[in-house]
Amino acid sequence: MLASLNEFIVSRMGETGPLLLAGGLGLLLILVTLPFLLRKEAEPFDKLKQQNRSSDRDKDRTAREGDLRRASDRSDKLNKFAHFLEPQDKEQMSAAKLKMLRAGYRGKNSVRMFHAMQFLLGIGLLLLGMLYTFVVSRSQELDLQAMALSTLLPAAAGYYLPTYWVQRRLQTRQEKITEGFPDALDMMLVCVEAGQSLDQSIARVAKEIGSAYPELAEEFDIVSQEVRAGKERVAVLRDMSERVGLNDITSFVTTMIQSATFGTSIAEALRVYSAEMRDKRVMRAEEKANTLPTKLTLGTMFFTVPPLMVILIGPSIHGVMKAFGGG
Repeated sequence: MLASLNEFIVSRMGETGPLLLAGGLGLLLILVTLPFLLRKEAEPFDKLKQQNRSSDRDKDRTAREGDLRRASDRSDKLNKFAHFLEPQDKEQMSAAKLKMLRAGYRGKNSVRMFHAMQFLLGIGLLLLGMLYTFVVSRSQELDLQAMALSTLLPAAAGYYLPTYWVQRRLQTRQEKITEGFPDALDMMLVCVEAGQSLDQSIARVAKEIGSAYPELAEEFDIVSQEVRAGKERVAVLRDMSERVGLNDITSFVTTMIQSATFGTSIAEALRVYSAEMRDKRVMRAEEKANTLPTKLTLGTMFFTVPPLMVILIGPSIHGVMKAFGGG
């Protein structure tokens, strides 16, 4: 039955008929499912608030809140798709927000935008793959495997491209923070020994290293602004450690918290820790230098040994072939 149905579709729509029909059915299912996924039911608490708003003052307040809500919705066009584009589980949502923060995306709709880009790129490249398969099949015959690869591979690439982009940006940002952290500690030590407090030193460091290490300066500036706003320094430093996600920053935060808790000298703790960070930077540089010969081995084998063999053995082989040819 399936074979006869396949032959009927091929006779009517050509070799790409089954693929086009499957893609059309998939898009139709997506379009049919989207309204159900995007439907947002009213919460019971909202219904209760609407029932209790009967007086004129409540009506005016409701109007003002509605204006603010509409202004917020206009600023965030993806707000109505939030329950579709954001994870519903609180742990997954927290992990997604933390990952976007570590990658440098601090907007409140960063998670929505990430999933929206995944959806749009996946569907868009799926359509492009189907169009490419249809055009190529007109000029040459394609088997089912080739049609599936040329259609599904672009869709998979479009879906995973935002994930790769965010992960790559996160790694690059952490590398830049790690590179600039020893210099920031040295400058902070100078500020503390000059008589400034730790909060003033952090603000000064954030201002001075902005041109060289903007990522690290941004983190220090957030710490300084939160402390000025009245948040506890311990909580601010721990938030910084969680945002960055590096062991060096975590150790620095632990050292500062222990110094403040036990009453030890912050300058002495900074001096010891900054020296340790400088040693670690030298060790990372030496590690990269030691791995360089290993990385160059493959290139040396491919680009140096073959020409050398041709130069050394080539004349001998030519002489032997000429002697046998003459004989």
